[in-house]
Formats: sequence, structure tokens, C-alpha cells
Amino acid sequence: MTQQIEQFVKMVEESNNIVFFGGAGVSTESGIPDFRSVDGLYNQKYDYPPETILSHTFYMRKPEEFYRFYRDKMLCLTAKPNTAHKVLAKLEEAGKLKAVVTQNIDGLHQLAGSKNVFELHGSVHRNYCQHCGKLFDARYVLESTDPVPVCDACGGRIKPDVVLYEEGLDDQTMRDSIYYISHADMLIIGGTSLAVYPAAGLIDYYQGDKLVLINKTKTPMDSRANLVIQGSIGEVFGQIPL
Repeated sequence: MTQQIEQFVKMVEESNNIVFFGGAGVSTESGIPDFRSVDGLYNQKYDYPPETILSHTFYMRKPEEFYRFYRDKMLCLTAKPNTAHKVLAKLEEAGKLKAVVTQNIDGLHQLAGSKNVFELHGSVHRNYCQHCGKLFDARYVLESTDPVPVCDACGGRIKPDVVLYEEGLDDQTMRDSIYYISHADMLIIGGTSLAVYPAAGLIDYYQGDKLVLINKTKTPMDSRANLVIQGSIGEVFGQIPL
């Protein structure tokens, strides 16, 4: 165990109000593609770049193209929680972790057993009819034979409850995230480049002295952290004795 890992484990053991803030790197170890890594979605070839496809304007103008990409690349329903997800759930069960704030939309934190999860960018598991409001799960969207999934009650278009580019984050989710981060005695940030705002700005609300950044590459916030660990988040969390 390296000195950095030992320091991290000691900080976790001494803390009782931990908040975890995670990004795509938490889920890549479960086989879900990242957006900005070397082999991520931004480096694959499509008729349009992913950032364009996953925008509100594109969804409205070219829904069939949106759903072709969305079903193919965003609905990874066979993915399973990895070590990081499982350890976070156990820390919450032990009363040490108070909240998970995630940029991911895959629901793997909940699948691992985490209860207090704030999904900044929504979830693929929640979908709703834009006409009547009826709710649908991800399986319905994935298996729909229509190019654009429609409501089985009224025929209206179904929209994923995910935050697309050009759309704002949910106010209540942001308020809750800010509350937990501002009250935390330890903030662990993992698997995120801290490049997407306003989510990355949440770090500004942390007031403690145990800010830990775990990522495979450097982030713009490394200089602000009390501890920086470059490596696999699953391997790092796997060192925490539970």
C-alpha cells in the first residue's frame, strides 16, 4: 500500500461526514464508455459529434438520429456496479458516507445499494411521455420497435429524464448537492476531469481540509486538493477496510 493510499484510508477512518462526487471514470470500470477519454465517445466517428447529438436542439429536430445513438451508446443496461460503487454503498451503510453526488446517468450507485444519491444529469432509468407524463423504464425505451419511442397510452413522444446540452440542471438536485458538500468533513472527488460546469463548480462549496481527488489523469483542481491520487478509482477504494 502506497503512502498516498495509506493517507487516504486514514482520512476515511477519521471522517464521519463524507461526501463522494463522481464522474464518468467511476463507471468506465463497469464497461460504460467515457465521453472524453482517448477511446471515449468523443473520439468515435458518427455523422454528428456526440455533443451535438446529445443536445436539446438535436433531440427536437432529429429525434430518430438522437435515439439511434442513445440506444446504441447510452443504454448500457447490462453494466454491473464495480468495487468503487460497492464500497461507497458500504460506507453509507456504516454511517460514514452521507451522500453521493454523481454526473453519471447509469444508476449503478443505486444498484450497488447506495440510497442518498443525487444525479446531477438525470438517469436513463427514468423516461416520460412529453404529452401525458406517463413514466417508462429504460428497458421500454431500448426495446421499443419505433424509431422514436412513443407512449403506449397516448402516443406522445417519450423523452429520457437526462440533462441534455442546452438544458439546465435540476434546481433541487443542485441545492441538495450543495448542502451535503458544504457540510462534509471529507469530500472525495473521483473519476471526473472537473471540466463540465456547473457540476465542476460544486467543489467551491466544500469548506473542510480533507479534499481528495482520485483520477487517472490530472485535473485543473489538483492544486486545491489536500491529497491527489492518480490511478484506478476501483483499486483505490478496494484498499478501504470494511
